[in-house]
Amino acid sequence: MSGMKNVADVLRGHAKTRGDKIALVYRGRETDFATLDRRASRVANGLIAAGVKPQQRVALLTRNCDQFMELYYGCAKANAVIVPVNFRLAGPEIAYIVNDAGAEVFFVGEGFAELAAENMADMPKVRQVVSLEGEGGYEDYAAWRDRQSGADPMVDNDPDDIASQLYSSGTTGHPKGVQLSHQSGLNLWPLLADPNEPAYGRWSEADVNLVCMPLYHVGGLNNALAGLYVGARTVIMAEAVPAEILKLIPEQRVTKSFLVPALILFLLQTPGCRDTDFSSLDEIWYGAAPIPVELLKQALEVFGPVFGQAYGMTESNGGGVYMPKADHDLSKPERLKSCGKPAPGYEVKVVDEDGNEVPTGEVGEIILKSNTLMAGYWNLPEATAKTLRDGWLWSGDAGYFDDEGFLYIYDRVKDMIISGGENIYPAEIESALFGHPAIADVAIIGVPDERWGEAVKAVVVKKPDAALSEAEVIDYARQRIAHYKCPKSVDFVDELPRNPTGKILKRELRKPYWEEIGRQVS
Repeated sequence: MSGMKNVADVLRGHAKTRGDKIALVYRGRETDFATLDRRASRVANGLIAAGVKPQQRVALLTRNCDQFMELYYGCAKANAVIVPVNFRLAGPEIAYIVNDAGAEVFFVGEGFAELAAENMADMPKVRQVVSLEGEGGYEDYAAWRDRQSGADPMVDNDPDDIASQLYSSGTTGHPKGVQLSHQSGLNLWPLLADPNEPAYGRWSEADVNLVCMPLYHVGGLNNALAGLYVGARTVIMAEAVPAEILKLIPEQRVTKSFLVPALILFLLQTPGCRDTDFSSLDEIWYGAAPIPVELLKQALEVFGPVFGQAYGMTESNGGGVYMPKADHDLSKPERLKSCGKPAPGYEVKVVDEDGNEVPTGEVGEIILKSNTLMAGYWNLPEATAKTLRDGWLWSGDAGYFDDEGFLYIYDRVKDMIISGGENIYPAEIESALFGHPAIADVAIIGVPDERWGEAVKAVVVKKPDAALSEAEVIDYARQRIAHYKCPKSVDFVDELPRNPTGKILKRELRKPYWEEIGRQVS
């Protein structure tokens, strides 16, 4: 697929050469490449008729569905920018993103028409709403799409034009719109199909790709786009329901997928997991959050040697560092704490505050360089300048390289705890505690301490019917990590708050302890 400058050129190519092959499967509904391409053209023509100009933003609020991909490629064909909105946000948060993007056309998925209507007064720029299922009195998507011409409009674009605008999780302040260009994706996906890069698992049209993570997130979206790039059969789930995933893997003979560690945990806890036929699996990518070593060991024992780790972020289009299946060696447990080595197409360094590389084994901030990086944050020049410096993306993650070139993520820089002048990284403690047989889930946070400034607290979810005391948790940690890193107190909860990508919402856990102080550091 040479000479492409628009992400929709991928779809155009498959429609011409293998149009009758199945591209998408959703709730038993199959769509071949030729039909997907034709529908994308209808979407593009509908957007143009609605007055959407090149590079104008188009908002989409929906769970995963096959129409999502029609809209993604349709926006690309019109040279519009798709803005997928996190469907788990509250009304005011949704309105903020739609307003920030300046979207005038808003597509809403099944079950979201009422929410859109309730907040429409706060989205004054929106002049047209289309419902994917014809709900709430809004125009029905299928009727709107099918009355448009199926001829490809062939709108010209520059490869550096923006294809999608994904919003960061917003762990501090308002979320930021991450702008990803057409060229960014066209530089990334070919690596998956490159026979000279076996580390990526060599995706091909013979694969069956399961997409269960949210498509508004870079991990879920790239999972789908990677499969479609190589011409694979891509099975889309509305949401990641563990029991349904366990059913679909043998039923569809799934070969590839992307999962977050929390979902891997939930799958292992689902009845019938160990009896499921996983023989079709070739590779499960995981990422978006650190994975405890004990959890990874359990997963390898149950699913087999099929795991490959991807470390990246929305700002790097999801890429950066990769650890292939071959390096998931149970005989080298320390290696399992790594996220791998710089992926093909990426340069990675660990640096101090001034951008100087730190010695091997020393913790610093991880920075990345690639031709897949974001173009910048939407309408946030200062934030862009802080994150993109001289071609390097400053990740905000703390990590270090070992003497073999493997990168280890220590934690998010902002989650670091400073106690008595010592820097403490929660991920290290969480990994140690996760091995306790009575612990199902755990998060480490810093709480105010009059003597030390901050003290380490463990927030623990016990396994069903397990008996576990605060003293036992602390003693278990003391046997595995330095005493100054160990929890000074333990809270037991029924579940940890997580965002849809599986990341623990530590800000929510910290909030009750810091409210009286008025800030979350000491």
